[in-house]
Amino acid sequence: MGAVYLARGADDRLVAVKVIRPEFAYEDEFRARFRSEVNRARQVPPFCTAAVLDADPEHPTPYLVVEYVDGPSLAEVVQEQGPLGGGNLHSVAIGVATAIAAIHGAGVIHRDLKPRNVLFSLGTPKVIDFGIARALEVTSAHTRTDQMVGTVAYMAPERFDSDSRATGPAADVFAWGAVVTYAGTGRTPFAADSPAATAARILTQPPELSALPEPLRDLVALTLAKDPAERPTAHELLDMLLAAGPSLAQRPELRQAAEAVQHSGRHSTGDQPYRRTTRTLTGPPAPRRRRLIPWLAAGAAAAAVGTAGAVYAATRDTSRGQVLAEFSVAPPAPRQVRGPSVIDPLDRPGQWQTVTDDSSGSCVFTKNGLRIRTGDSGTYECPGPDDSFAGDQSIAADVTVVDPGSCALIRFRYTGRSGYVLSACPGALELSLVDDNDETLLAKLATGDFAPGARHRVRIDLRGQVATVSLGDRPVLQAPITDPSLVAGRVELGVTNDPYQGTGTVLFADAEIRSL
Repeated sequence: MGAVYLARGADDRLVAVKVIRPEFAYEDEFRARFRSEVNRARQVPPFCTAAVLDADPEHPTPYLVVEYVDGPSLAEVVQEQGPLGGGNLHSVAIGVATAIAAIHGAGVIHRDLKPRNVLFSLGTPKVIDFGIARALEVTSAHTRTDQMVGTVAYMAPERFDSDSRATGPAADVFAWGAVVTYAGTGRTPFAADSPAATAARILTQPPELSALPEPLRDLVALTLAKDPAERPTAHELLDMLLAAGPSLAQRPELRQAAEAVQHSGRHSTGDQPYRRTTRTLTGPPAPRRRRLIPWLAAGAAAAAVGTAGAVYAATRDTSRGQVLAEFSVAPPAPRQVRGPSVIDPLDRPGQWQTVTDDSSGSCVFTKNGLRIRTGDSGTYECPGPDDSFAGDQSIAADVTVVDPGSCALIRFRYTGRSGYVLSACPGALELSLVDDNDETLLAKLATGDFAPGARHRVRIDLRGQVATVSLGDRPVLQAPITDPSLVAGRVELGVTNDPYQGTGTVLFADAEIRSL
């Protein structure tokens, strides 16, 4: 994606400056994705990760500044000194799991976890380059059909499906298993003579883990399940590692980082029951068939489809094989649910997109913000982020009603045609619940704040089951948000008006969606 320079910050400490290649910088889609991913990555707490310190997505050649880790990579250590063992191997396993749990807790997916992205700082592993690969992968100008960003040996089976954009956090957990296998054996769990053959083994064969020590071997096997739903989450994995492995008394920094992540936010789409659970690794379930992407078809179709060997996977169904191992996971401390974040000035296409050829309405970026206008319908929303936001969140934007009779709309926790909506109108501020287009008013404030041309900072704080609306720093409206089916959903910006009164127009600027 670019070049990396060693630099010195204003505080005189060394940093790494990653400068994106010029040919990527002129692609609007890439720049928008890069901006979004950098904003997310900056919110990852520095628990066994190299902190993102600064970035400028608007520079002629976009760049980001990250913590400089003055140490070798895991790949270099294994190549020069051989596979790790004992406490060193377990420490690497915990350190990388801690990093992945912290990354996922901030709503970020790494997508390119591999030994070269694990660096050692005074003996403590630190994961680098998290989240940024997505900016390149989802930009079609740089990844043609059936191509993807990543290293084949560490890619989960679902990443070989035709739509790799749907890759979730479970793919990072799979990559963790492959990285730990490499650290402990010097080879990857599905190693073969070519990338195509390796991909075929990932899709159809059980991993080779015999050289890994117990109980780490069984934990790694859990993470290498073919079905992403059968893998533990990063936080569950960290809990199991800490419960099953040796004490970290001699590695206080690593222990403190792992404990901090255990007590920090966990990305979720709703409240999770805090109870003791047991994960079980069993024998072979029925083989699973998966599609091979076209570039594999010529070299690997025969191996992938014709291979008669069984596919082993981790599963909680103990009726389908002999139980190999069980790990009791202590109930985690109550934690705050976290979600992805968006910071968008709305002065150019980014998280929200331009629409000019829709008879129902339009979305146009101006120096004052995103102008949304109705067409032949009375309501129009601009296409925005596809993310589903959950948990305690803050949603904010500068809002200006332009045309008399118009109302600015901020929809949140929207799924299908249901969700919550805040309407900012010239005479009132209203918070409503919409259920398949049936609207129930939850709270209303008569106010003249949104007279045409007046600009106000509107913020919606979602804490537990209460939504609080503020104008600037002044809370003005509060309502319950208790619908059990609406614990997560999209955030949308729009406009509504009486179509008999002509066009409705509003402006939005400086949109932010943050975890609380």
